[in-house]
Amino acid sequence: MKQISYLLSLLTLLLVYTSCTPKTAKTIEKVVELEEVTTTSPDGVNIPSSAKSEKSIPADIPNDDKVTIGTLSNGMKYYIQQNTKPEQRAELRLIVNAGSMQEDDDQLGVAHFVEHMAFNGSKNFEKNELVDYLESIGTKFGPDLNAYTSFDETVYMLQVRTDSMELFDKGLLVLFDWASGISFDPEEIDKERGVVTSEWRSRLSGEQRMQKNYFPVMYHNSRYAKRLPIGTPEIINNVTPEVVKRFYKDWYRTDLMAIAVVGDVDVKETEEKIKKLFAPI
Repeated sequence: MKQISYLLSLLTLLLVYTSCTPKTAKTIEKVVELEEVTTTSPDGVNIPSSAKSEKSIPADIPNDDKVTIGTLSNGMKYYIQQNTKPEQRAELRLIVNAGSMQEDDDQLGVAHFVEHMAFNGSKNFEKNELVDYLESIGTKFGPDLNAYTSFDETVYMLQVRTDSMELFDKGLLVLFDWASGISFDPEEIDKERGVVTSEWRSRLSGEQRMQKNYFPVMYHNSRYAKRLPIGTPEIINNVTPEVVKRFYKDWYRTDLMAIAVVGDVDVKETEEKIKKLFAPI
């Protein structure tokens, strides 16, 4: 049976080979070579030679020497790289190593809800003041100011001007508030329920209906099958402020967060600003 299976595999490869480009054909030849060349383990089991070369694969992707990387005393990491194009602009990111996979059973969709609440009031920016301020200096909500929540991470994105240190510092202050100072005003939470529910409703597509069927198969016995970031309308519409704040307290921790700054900046000066602002969290 093994010989028949092997011959069928070779036949399939041959059929593909005859209709592919020269570049693809060379790739297939490599695959066939790996299939054919085997070695024998002490217990008599044939092992493809490709398995022997795994030790030569580096464990980690090497860091770019152009990126300044550091860790604050509280465990928060930072990444800074100078890039002068476009001029007088910088991209800021707050990366949180937590998403819907970290939700409790009564928090389905709360990771995403927290992301929404980050734009609805914080320690230094009341309610809609954050968006209003950023739009007043030319930052557009969507292209320059946005965020997303996935299974494993939540990322906040902000583009700021660097021709004014006041504006750049204000951008870092926004990241600081997202990391440690979201207000979670009960009134704003109630207002945001409709926004998130509307987003959930907009995703009721054929693709999502298919996902409900194949995710439990693809991710069998895994939380990935049960933790779609959009959550459920039942929890979104009834979750209490305490439950939302519990997720923020549990997972928005400095040891699970990183700051990234890439743009037309002075690296050393930016590093000092990050240390001064974020280390006390």
